[in-house]
Amino acid sequence: MEQQIKPVFDLQQKHKFDLRKTDAKTRIGKLKLLKLALENAEEEIFAALEKDLRKNRFESAVTELYFTYAEIDFAIKKLRSWMKPESAGRTMSNLFASNKIYYEPKGVCLIIAPWNYPLQLMMSPLVSAIAAGNCVILKPSELSEATAGVINKMITTTFDPKEIACFEGDAGVSTELLKLPFDHIFFTGSTAIGKVVMEAAAKNLTSVTLELGGKSPVIVDETCDIKKAAEKIAWGKLVNAGQTCIAPDYVLIEESKLNDFVGDYKTAVQKMFFEGAEINQKDYAKIISEKQFKRLNKLMNDAVADGAVLAFGGEKDEQNLTLLPALLTSVNEKSDIMQEEIFGPVLPVITFKNVQEAIDLVNSKSKPLALYIFSGSKQNQHKIINQTSAGGTCVNDVLVHISNPNLPFGGVNSSGMGSCHGVFGFKTFSHERAVVFQSKLGMTSMIYPPYGKKMGLLKWLKKLM
Repeated sequence: MEQQIKPVFDLQQKHKFDLRKTDAKTRIGKLKLLKLALENAEEEIFAALEKDLRKNRFESAVTELYFTYAEIDFAIKKLRSWMKPESAGRTMSNLFASNKIYYEPKGVCLIIAPWNYPLQLMMSPLVSAIAAGNCVILKPSELSEATAGVINKMITTTFDPKEIACFEGDAGVSTELLKLPFDHIFFTGSTAIGKVVMEAAAKNLTSVTLELGGKSPVIVDETCDIKKAAEKIAWGKLVNAGQTCIAPDYVLIEESKLNDFVGDYKTAVQKMFFEGAEINQKDYAKIISEKQFKRLNKLMNDAVADGAVLAFGGEKDEQNLTLLPALLTSVNEKSDIMQEEIFGPVLPVITFKNVQEAIDLVNSKSKPLALYIFSGSKQNQHKIINQTSAGGTCVNDVLVHISNPNLPFGGVNSSGMGSCHGVFGFKTFSHERAVVFQSKLGMTSMIYPPYGKKMGLLKWLKKLM
């Protein structure tokens, strides 16, 4: 594999100088070509996502394919304005100069995507990389093998490898890729692997964007509509069987509302994912692998052994890698399920007496990728936002912030670094280059040596600089 990767990388390193010169029309043409390729492969994509994760066609369309179409269309609409140099203000050193910020492509970029949304999380950064004028190498996850195969076929038959190439394979392929001096690496996945990627990038001083995860909390106070909150949380938690980086990971709820929430959550789950007493496997995704299935079961069983109460659900169908939605109450905060990202359909619930307790618990953990607030109190909403830190936040909803390309999407510290989507993705794959066009009336000569007769200027310069 190393013998195949290096020639393609070298080819892209040479070609990146040509791509640097491309205008908006050329890049838009490539984005349209990508969209056409996706449209032609729609049936293969739906079949692959069903095979890898048992995703329903509707869910795949909304969260994977149509999401990508929207990202492409938005980039096509906005790209010309994104590419224009921006004017910047002046200072004493360039009082009469013209100051600009130019957006230049970073060069050859590596995009490593995970298995949970294997199409969307590969295509979304690819759209930004193309818009910014880069060469790209893609590495899809081997765990979503069917979707990886479709992506590879689509990219190989649509683009010249000197511009965009795709390499399938296990972690060994990623290891070989990470040895190369890319100009930028965009990684989506776990925090643990994110550290590996960052360490490898550091050896080549390669810039990185890390879209990670973490334990995204939901704070529910006594002023919200519990029924509506429970329904939204159930959907956000159980889409893709909880295998979503911004899924609600645990709920902190005002103690007097616990019983109402348990009942309403159960009702919402049954309404969305059950037919009578049976889970509807046509609408409910499976766990990606046996390893992940066993991990989730262990987390849940250990939590119960630590004193948690299984309020409902949690039945297992190992043959079909199906873990039914589960709700845990009276959860011990020291249990493993409260230490690591769950990434599955198990939802722990912890009660609090006042909002400050909830804020303190959230702040005792690493900064999450998302934080959700359900409250009818503006005071509580702003208190939680102002006293916590998270990659993104929704008030009285979940997940939907990722769907707006006018908003940056990204983590902070352990949940990631850098942003994607829309202009934020374009900037992620661009270098913001400062350019000063100095005028004939430049005043910098005032600070040239010899300094002996200029000491009187210091007091004046201190005020002006």
